[in-house]
Amino acid sequence: MEEIKEIKGADFRKMQLLQLDMISELDRVCRKHSILYTISCGTLLGAVRHKGYIPWDDDADITMLREEYEKFKLVANELDPSICFFQDHTTDREYLWGYGKLRRTGTKYIRLGQEHIKCKTGVGIDIFPLDDVPLSVLGQMIQDFDCFLLRKILYARVAVKNTKGAEKAVYSLMNLIPRSYVYRRVDAYAKHSRNNSPNRVRLLLFPSFGKLYLKTNPLKTRYSMCKEWFLDRAEYEFEGYRFWGTKDYDAFLGYMYDDYMTLPDEDKREAHAPVSDYSF
Repeated sequence: MEEIKEIKGADFRKMQLLQLDMISELDRVCRKHSILYTISCGTLLGAVRHKGYIPWDDDADITMLREEYEKFKLVANELDPSICFFQDHTTDREYLWGYGKLRRTGTKYIRLGQEHIKCKTGVGIDIFPLDDVPLSVLGQMIQDFDCFLLRKILYARVAVKNTKGAEKAVYSLMNLIPRSYVYRRVDAYAKHSRNNSPNRVRLLLFPSFGKLYLKTNPLKTRYSMCKEWFLDRAEYEFEGYRFWGTKDYDAFLGYMYDDYMTLPDEDKREAHAPVSDYSF
């Protein structure tokens, strides 16, 4: 595996500002077409706690309910190509993940351990589509396990190059399963998602937000989120801009992080994604 290439100081801030341009461009297109999005996760936390980026945060997160996400995909070609482009498995056949990204034009950003993956790279922001989940908690738990396996099938393309022994053998077998199988399964879930349905929602091919950082959420909410968080919105100041986020930020951030206004210890203030190479 390649060595970690740290992004520090002026380069780190430049990366954040490149992402900021992309959020602004997404916001422009979404406002033009009345597409509902929210800044989310650490990006919303940054807006609430810092009025901008968390100083050590190396990414940006956008969420959209499935109907909004599909509308956005139809107009993503209106994004300024000098700034960014939309990427998912339908626009880049080598792309592996179950959500979309905006990639900054003319940049390189390669995750550690993913040097062999042939998809387009670049400084990016994540765009998470949220899909309806079963109404029952048991159904949500079964779906969660199914989604875990689907996620690992995609991840096998990465893991097979970075593991050894029995783990490598398992990922090698999973690597034989076509990616198209995973995306067909996700499409089957997604086709039932509606803005006006009573179901709660989640990002299918990602760990459930309700157990990602906080392990104490009760079962009835651990595997899914209130749909209203992504429909009932308010504007938030972020690095001098105004972006949309969930109106009930306290409920959402408490669900994600619990005591979200308390800064973590300094030794825990680190970026999410180690990189092996970058240029911008």
